[in-house]
Amino acid sequence: MQIVTTDFITGKEIQTIQVVKGSVVFSKNVVRDIFAGLKTLVGGEIAGYTEMLNDARNIATQRMIDEASRLGADAVVNMRFMTSSVMAGASEIIAYGTAVKFK
Repeated sequence: MQIVTTDFITGKEIQTIQVVKGSVVFSKNVVRDIFAGLKTLVGGEIAGYTEMLNDARNIATQRMIDEASRLGADAVVNMRFMTSSVMAGASEIIAYGTAVKFK
């Protein structure tokens, strides 16, 4: 499955199928919060949160790909990520784009 952030794929004529998405809700971890709080005192990257968000994006992307595959898509164009807070300490990561078929 080809995934691009552009609305075209060079050299391919495409036919739109529909918008596809994948989402996941992740919550904070108490242990990570303690270390994150300590890290804010000295500054720098909070690696635990970076890892958590990377995992969430990977899961959301795979779910989007799975939906596109079920529709018979060859690719997803104009792929984007979005995040929102769903409650205190929990965020939703959404991967979305347009499933397309090559002509």
